[in-house]
Amino acid sequence: MIYGAGVDVGSTQTKAVIVDESHRIVGRSLIATGANVSRAAENAFTAACASIELPREAVGYVVGTGYGRYKVTFGDAQITEITCHARGAQSLFPSTRTVIDMGGQDTKAIKVGPDGSVIDFSMNDKCAAGTGRFLSAAADVTGVSLDEIGGLSLAAKNPVRLTSVCTVFVESDIMSYLAQRKTIEDILGGVHKAIATRTMSLVRRVGVEPEVTFTGGVSRNVGMVRALEAVLGAPLNVSGEGHFMGALGAALFALERAQLAAGALAGRA
Repeated sequence: MIYGAGVDVGSTQTKAVIVDESHRIVGRSLIATGANVSRAAENAFTAACASIELPREAVGYVVGTGYGRYKVTFGDAQITEITCHARGAQSLFPSTRTVIDMGGQDTKAIKVGPDGSVIDFSMNDKCAAGTGRFLSAAADVTGVSLDEIGGLSLAAKNPVRLTSVCTVFVESDIMSYLAQRKTIEDILGGVHKAIATRTMSLVRRVGVEPEVTFTGGVSRNVGMVRALEAVLGAPLNVSGEGHFMGALGAALFALERAQLAAGALAGRA
């Protein structure tokens, strides 16, 4: 059996995925990235192998991705997270033509070809507005856990209007609304709506083509899914593997390269 592994080193969390020859995810891990990026990559890969009791040497090829991909020092190659998210999304939803990847520090809109290749992309790489960090700030100010804010936002009756989607100013905006006795649900509804509206400006730069697949850690937030669907006017593809999509794409690239290497060896034998 030939295995491929992808290690996605994100700003807040590091994910590792191992796939087998049938392109099936057989091992995975998710850990906090922390200050030592290289150690996070190593620990995530080790944990993914341990989850299926697979010796490290049994993995034929490892691809690093994410902002810390060059810190995957044991990896055989590095591929951008944009390319890996597109590949991962297309592998689970073959008709994907647009990918929205929302992570801890950035959001990307990716236009995808029928083969999963990247045709165009746009990202807010200089500002954390409209990302997981923005949601974390909103959760902190309202005193609600990050896991709960999405569900609460769905109960909003009159979502507030945020004057800014800047992460620096969102706290003062929310505190002002709390002082006005606005409900937590309406405040969170406004937060999710503001992020969705900002995200759509990114998506329009590359052009919206169905099907649209939502990836990244924030894809687990049901409130964000519904807010994006509302501004899109169309349903989103969302997978339980959304958080691991970059690592999955990297693992699939790794598997291909491992199979090519094995084929070359067999040809010389």
